[in-house]
Amino acid sequence: MGTDVIYTHDELVDQIKARNQKAFAYLYANYSRALYGVITTIVKNETESEDVLQNVFLKIWNSFELYDRSKGRLYTWMLNIARNMAIDSTRSRYEKMKRHVRNIDSDVNTKMVATETLYSDGIGMQRLVAHLKEDQRELIHLSYYYGYTHEELSKRMDMPLGTIKTKIRQALLVLREIGENEVKRVAGSK
Repeated sequence: MGTDVIYTHDELVDQIKARNQKAFAYLYANYSRALYGVITTIVKNETESEDVLQNVFLKIWNSFELYDRSKGRLYTWMLNIARNMAIDSTRSRYEKMKRHVRNIDSDVNTKMVATETLYSDGIGMQRLVAHLKEDQRELIHLSYYYGYTHEELSKRMDMPLGTIKTKIRQALLVLREIGENEVKRVAGSK
C-alpha cells in the first residue's frame, strides 16, 4: 500500500459512512482475505466463494448506514453479512439441485425404459439385475444408470451412507457371481 492512509476503526467507519471510496478500498484490502476464509468454509467452491465475497462487499457498501458501532465492531458486522450470504448461496445451490433432481425424477420411467433398452438388453444386464433384491436393484439403477453419488442416494433413500455403500457392494458381488455362473453355463453348453 505504500503511502496509503492507515485508518483507526472509528475513522474508517466515519469515512465509509461519508462514502469515501479510498476508505472502502482500504476496508476491502484489509478484510477481504479474512471474510473469504469464512465464506470458503461454508461454500466449499472457489468460484462461488469469490462471487459471494464480491456480493458481500457490495452489500456492505450499499447498506453501510445500517452499521451501528454501539452494537459491535465493524468486523463482527461484516462477518455476519459474509456468513449469512455464504449460507444463502449454499441453500440456493441446494434448492436448484433439488429442483433438478425432481425434474429428473418426474420422467424417470420414460428414461429408465429407454436406458435399459439401450444399454442393458444388449449385454443381458437387465436379466442379471433382476436377480437382485428390490432395494439393491433400485440402488444399482440409480447409481449406475442415472449417476447418483453415494451421498445423493443416502439422502434420497433416507439411509446412512455406510448402509448405501454396503448394499451397493453386496449387489455388485451378487452380480459378479451371477455373471460368472452365466459365463460358465454358456461356455459349458458349447
